[in-house]
Amino acid sequence: MINELSDTTTKAISKQLVKLRNESGTMTLGRVMTLIIVVDEADADEAIDAAIHATRQHPSRIIALVSGSARGASRLDAQVCVGTDAGGSEIIVLRMYGELTKHGASVVTPLLAADTPVVAWWPGEAKDVATSPIGQLSERRITDASLAKNPRKALQRRRADYARGDTDMAWSRTTRWRGLLAAALDLPPYEQVTSVTVTGASDSASTDLVAGWLAVRLKCPVRRARSAPGTGLVTVRMERTSGPIELVRPDRGMGTLTQPGQPERLLDLTRPGTAESLAEELSRLGGDEVYRQALVKGLPLVTDVRSPAKKR
Repeated sequence: MINELSDTTTKAISKQLVKLRNESGTMTLGRVMTLIIVVDEADADEAIDAAIHATRQHPSRIIALVSGSARGASRLDAQVCVGTDAGGSEIIVLRMYGELTKHGASVVTPLLAADTPVVAWWPGEAKDVATSPIGQLSERRITDASLAKNPRKALQRRRADYARGDTDMAWSRTTRWRGLLAAALDLPPYEQVTSVTVTGASDSASTDLVAGWLAVRLKCPVRRARSAPGTGLVTVRMERTSGPIELVRPDRGMGTLTQPGQPERLLDLTRPGTAESLAEELSRLGGDEVYRQALVKGLPLVTDVRSPAKKR
């Protein structure tokens, strides 16, 4: 059930939400969180669609704060959606115009569900999220450094401004890689890793985070080498006395894992989509200590090199 409200107020939106919920018989008891999407008009439809798919696993109230033109008179338009049209969630799309575009937190606050965790997601480029008004309302703040004009610089800003509850989808996209590397180290021979080379695109924030994670976990020299822009995370090579463990993805699809004494494994390392990555981030509330260590402690330990080291 969908309803459009033009030039409206948050009070009118709340009344309409209750009315639609009563008419559709929808209950709110299963809502595990409120997801606020902070997005421009150009990216709104794609972000809302991804949120609907992600929250099927985590039923939520979705509030999309969509910034329109800041020129002209202040105006608030809304779309309220409950029931089957909203998947497993309630959806409130708030389109702000004029001076109102600067006051998203004031607009959204009356619509927050009581005693429900708040998660904020910036699908586009974002700055100073923890200290922003929306960020201060949220227990968890999700960004995506890979969408910035310079992803690696954006990641450094995340590091400088880190606050508990911050996370980034460039990190969640590395989950499969991290799981495979950790599992490989659990197999014999149980030798110490003496050095690591992580190779990825010059604009790959995920590559930097994997390098930082390994630097903290393995406490050995880690080199960050560069491949062509747009190639993403390509190779992780961990050196040991008996021979290297190497996880390679040459084409952003299938990859191979090789290590001494084990058969070569062919693996699916396809880059997760936005909805999949968002769903993973929504599965955890509060701080992500492993991400914090990779970002804050690990990145300064990584040596940046211009080209990958030659294989021995």
